[in-house]
Amino acid sequence: MGVWSALSLLIASLVVLPIVVVVLALLSPTPEVWRHLWATRLPEMLSNTGVLLVGVGLGTLVLGTGLAWLVVSYRFPGRTLFDWLLILPLAMPSYVLAFVFMATLDFAGPVQTALRAWFGSSAWFPEIRSGGGVVVVMSLVFYPYVYLLARAAFHEQAAATFEVARTLGHGRWEAFCRVALPMARPSIVAGLSLVLMEVLTDLGTVRFLNFPTLTDGIFRIWHGMMEREVATELAGLLLLFALAAILLERRLRGRARYYQAGGRGQGITPMRLSGWRGWAATIMCTLVLSVAFLLPVGQLLVWAAGEVTRRTPGALDALYWDFTRNSLVLSGAAAGIAVILAVVLANGVRLSGQRLTRLAARWATMGYVVPGAVIALGVLIPLSALDHVLNDLAGRWWEGAPGLLLTGSIIGLIYAYVVRFMAVAYFSVEASLEKVTPSMEGAARTLGASPGRVLWRIHLPLIRAGMFTGAVLVFVDVMKELPATLLLRPFGYDTLAVRVWQDVSESLWDSAALPALTIVVAGLLPVVLLIRAATLGSRSGPLLHHPNREASNPLHEG
Repeated sequence: MGVWSALSLLIASLVVLPIVVVVLALLSPTPEVWRHLWATRLPEMLSNTGVLLVGVGLGTLVLGTGLAWLVVSYRFPGRTLFDWLLILPLAMPSYVLAFVFMATLDFAGPVQTALRAWFGSSAWFPEIRSGGGVVVVMSLVFYPYVYLLARAAFHEQAAATFEVARTLGHGRWEAFCRVALPMARPSIVAGLSLVLMEVLTDLGTVRFLNFPTLTDGIFRIWHGMMEREVATELAGLLLLFALAAILLERRLRGRARYYQAGGRGQGITPMRLSGWRGWAATIMCTLVLSVAFLLPVGQLLVWAAGEVTRRTPGALDALYWDFTRNSLVLSGAAAGIAVILAVVLANGVRLSGQRLTRLAARWATMGYVVPGAVIALGVLIPLSALDHVLNDLAGRWWEGAPGLLLTGSIIGLIYAYVVRFMAVAYFSVEASLEKVTPSMEGAARTLGASPGRVLWRIHLPLIRAGMFTGAVLVFVDVMKELPATLLLRPFGYDTLAVRVWQDVSESLWDSAALPALTIVVAGLLPVVLLIRAATLGSRSGPLLHHPNREASNPLHEG
């Protein structure tokens, strides 16, 4: 086994370690713990988690697939703009949209206050702090996952396939149901699987809207009761949900194979919607975009401007910059380390070509489908043990103890981020590395260059774009990440996301606006990258990549 293979296996082992720790905890359950959980909150948490998986899955399926089909197959006023603007909700963390909705639509908010003023105290309005409210918020934020992949799949379908169905007597709707939709099914399922992972890992939305799930239960048990064993066993149960979602995705794709006839052609010819139908399509897209992004961002801008004008503590002062600096340090460090490890891992797979190395790389990307709370507990257990060992050794050799070097600093937090988002960096780097022709590498090796020199002089300059993309995606994901940050951050080390959490917990909507707005602005970076990559892809072939990249290809063998 070469050096690169050994490094790849070492990296994969370190990344998988926290997940293995949680799995082992589940293999040795404590009956008393489970009896207590079952007698108290576990049934409610299980049913709520199930409701969200089903509700948000259906919501994003209808919104994402419907909007994708609308902009691909029809022409209507503003269609070119909506084609890309509908991606914007991807930049909005669900917990930010949740607190904006809660502040404006709750009983004391301006909407219900106005309704009571107009129609009296008996005016009815749906309860936003409920399962229905969480489903609506998450569907509005997560539908772009399905929209992006379904849209790409519809664009890549050959026009001839769709037109053949039309010539056989099928109407446009029937051709959509019987031809276009089945061919796009792998991409839609891949998008749904990403949505389900986001639902499982969410903490802020369910907490703000008072709809306890398994992730919320882990946080409450760990943070409120300090019961690490109980939280770890519950995290193991949540991990089973995540694995079930993966198996469901594989099952739904099954062994079906979908091929398009005629290769990549001009795609489905859009039909012009005239009269009220065209304007109805425009209004529908405007409504979704406004509710999911434009109006919430506008409200955040109003709140933030008020805070800055009033010079409230935390608004563009030293406190705000402290939060921003902490977020930038964590995001930058995690992005840099994840990309470096991804390069080593991908290069090891490329050089060795061994099945074991490829398998290790796949395992190293598992963290993306594991909720952040699970990873946080999986990181905490081994690092706490290592901290104790280091303190014992230091006490024996130097008669002093360094303290909690790993769990009391940002080291443990960065480790959790790298485990969680390694897939994002790896697939970006791997996609770029696959484009480097083996002949170029072979020529360098025949001239006596070592693998390390080949990587430094040839590969790295050629995969800079992929490395940059991976780093940006990890950077933004870490900026938004909440469960692992809350569980592992050192005492007093608050980030923008933590500031939002703290302010919203005290109903300080105005105060939470500026850090929330900063996170949203950072979230626009990958959206811009997606638009740029897709624009280039429309000229030279598909360039979009994501952690579930195999499934994203609608022509991938299922």
